[in-house]
Amino acid sequence: MDIALLDLLLRWAHFAGALVWIGHNYATAVTRPRYVPLVAADLADPNGPRQRDLLQREHGTFRYASLLTLGTGLAMLGLRGALPGALGLQGGLAPIGVGLWLGVIMVCNLWFVLWPHQKRVLGFVPAPIEERLRCSRITFLSARVNTMLSIPLLFFMAAGSHGGALLP
Repeated sequence: MDIALLDLLLRWAHFAGALVWIGHNYATAVTRPRYVPLVAADLADPNGPRQRDLLQREHGTFRYASLLTLGTGLAMLGLRGALPGALGLQGGLAPIGVGLWLGVIMVCNLWFVLWPHQKRVLGFVPAPIEERLRCSRITFLSARVNTMLSIPLLFFMAAGSHGGALLP
């Protein structure tokens, strides 16, 4: 496959994955701007209206979009031989490297903090009601961290190719 075509496919996959992943973060922040605590009755009945509402909001697409976004970003940098410099925050690759590291933090937060707690809230992993209620707060805060980190992430990702004024 031609390198230019591969680069184009990677860019579009990166862009589409980012739209789904970051779009989900922003949509969640807009539709639920503040934390509304769950109560034990919300989670007691697996077929209750509140539990059904929680399950309807849960969809794994955005989690896998995060992996697609990170993977295609790494592949694009690797294709150009820029991955070591970006990871090391070296020279003109420092802005894109900061964006890359923010993306890694966000993916780790999603997969290793938010998702394990969300599985308890949804009842995918058995846990007492008190634990599920505690986990609901953690998932809310973890999602907000990713939403907030996405702002500098987008800035540094754009600055990597369009931020000439940032370069020494």
